[in-house]
Amino acid sequence: MLRSLKFPSSLWFLFRVKGRWREWEEKQRQEQPREDAGAAGSRDGFRAECLPRTRRFLHLPWSFSEGESVQKISGKMLFYIFIFLGIISVWWHWRTRDRMKVTKLTGKYIFITGCDTGFGNLAAKTFDKKGFRVFAGCLTETGAKELAAVTSKQLQTVLLDVRDSDSVKKVAARIKAEVQSEGLWGLVNNAGIMGLLAPTDWLDIEHFREPIEVNLIGLINVTINMLPLIKKAKGRIVNVSSVGGRLAFSGGGYSPSKFGVEAFNDSLRRDMKAFGVKVSCIEPGLFRTALSNPAKIMKEKEVIWNQLLPSIKKQYGDAYFQKDAAKKEKLSKICLNRDISLVVQCMEHALTSLQPRTHYIVGRDAKVFWNPLSKMPAAVQDFLLLRNRAELAAPHAE
Repeated sequence: MLRSLKFPSSLWFLFRVKGRWREWEEKQRQEQPREDAGAAGSRDGFRAECLPRTRRFLHLPWSFSEGESVQKISGKMLFYIFIFLGIISVWWHWRTRDRMKVTKLTGKYIFITGCDTGFGNLAAKTFDKKGFRVFAGCLTETGAKELAAVTSKQLQTVLLDVRDSDSVKKVAARIKAEVQSEGLWGLVNNAGIMGLLAPTDWLDIEHFREPIEVNLIGLINVTINMLPLIKKAKGRIVNVSSVGGRLAFSGGGYSPSKFGVEAFNDSLRRDMKAFGVKVSCIEPGLFRTALSNPAKIMKEKEVIWNQLLPSIKKQYGDAYFQKDAAKKEKLSKICLNRDISLVVQCMEHALTSLQPRTHYIVGRDAKVFWNPLSKMPAAVQDFLLLRNRAELAAPHAE
């Protein structure tokens, strides 16, 4: 199907027009009677007077000497038109490929982790309605029952704790018994936690360990156990990362875990290319989910603040927590995206498109602020991110 795509017929038409133009000019030169020197001088005078006016009228983006022929000028015009149409053709070709879908996907098996709430919950409902046979991994029995109550009987919920290797192996065995020789078309690694977001000197190793165990080690473990089934179906793997995997906006284990997901995703994509398995990474900005509940995050941060050593509190100042909380709340209101279906749409494209993208940046804040900032020099990143933090009262106090 992709081989049938060709450049637009406008380029073919352009070559025909250029050929006709040259034939016409050649004919005019042959039919034109010889002129005497006076007539030639008049023509040169006409060119000297009219060509500058023509150039100003057409606003030509190139310059040429007064003695250049109309043929030379027309050649330049056609060259720039050719470049413009070439750019349009490449864009049209890319857009066409981006919209092409895999056929006969109804009834294919997909496995989604983290379906209790948020992106995974909506994705399970959406793909169930579209005819996929969904395995929905839930951490709690309550989440599994609530999801099963609002979906079809074709959707199967499975209890899964990605931190527990035995739980992962048990789910993998169940899915293998179900899909048999057909294999697993799609794996959506969505399960994740935020963990505590706070300055590094407030934290201990356990605050880093938990998000890394869930967001990175758990994701890798699930992927490894599902790979034989995905390779059999020549299917798709979709890893849900974050803009926090491009730019560390706070201390804690969340960003290190997401940076790890980005690295694993890239190496996995290259490893699986020979097997016909396509791997994509979704990088959402700040969305309204249970994971990013601002009130919950600040409450957890306050617990740590109250447990800090007096020497650390002295460095930060008694008013630091409230001032910093106010700044974070203001930023979250600016960046917050309310429509989580945007992330599910990216999951759908990655699972159903003939040419899925390697990375999906989702959310207004991610596209306008976080992603561009991640490509800027470190000095610019530090300047902008530190403006969103409260100043310390006495950083050198002991």
